Amino acid sequence: MSKRVRAPDSDPVRQNRARAVSELLPAIHGAAFKRFGFVQSALVTRWPEIVGTRWAAASAPESLRFPPGKKADGVLTLVVRGAHAPMMQHIAPEIVERVNRFFGYAAVAKLTIRQGEVARPVPRAAPPSLKAAPVEIGEGLKTIADPELRAVLESLAAGVHAPRTLPRIS
Repeated sequence: MSKRVRAPDSDPVRQNRARAVSELLPAIHGAAFKRFGFVQSALVTRWPEIVGTRWAAASAPESLRFPPGKKADGVLTLVVRGAHAPMMQHIAPEIVERVNRFFGYAAVAKLTIRQGEVARPVPRAAPPSLKAAPVEIGEGLKTIADPELRAVLESLAAGVHAPRTLPRIS
């Protein structure tokens, strides 16, 4: 019998085995994020913290693209509501500085602006099933800005201070 020899430049041999979805996902989502230019989702989710609420209401990051093989000197593309575009051009150096401060290094070298519609973020309300914390504990939680996080912590505090009784089975 002759042994079959595979050419070195051909495709790898299939393993014919079932694989977990978790093995496949890193390649899938990594390619999708790179295609649309999102390096870090925090840039999108924390945009109001980075540029301030005034400018976040009129703009949103669309993509961040880097030169091939680099993770610095990228081009940040913003979608800006029509009438705000000239003002955003004037404050572009400040936006680049704030984004670079957020990343901790010179990630952005250039800012491009595209006029378009910016979706207004909907403020999240606390889930209705959460109980309020006792007054003495609630005072320390008032400084937390995120309403959902504050509600969850209040519920946790209320659960900790709830009287310990056995559940009633009827």
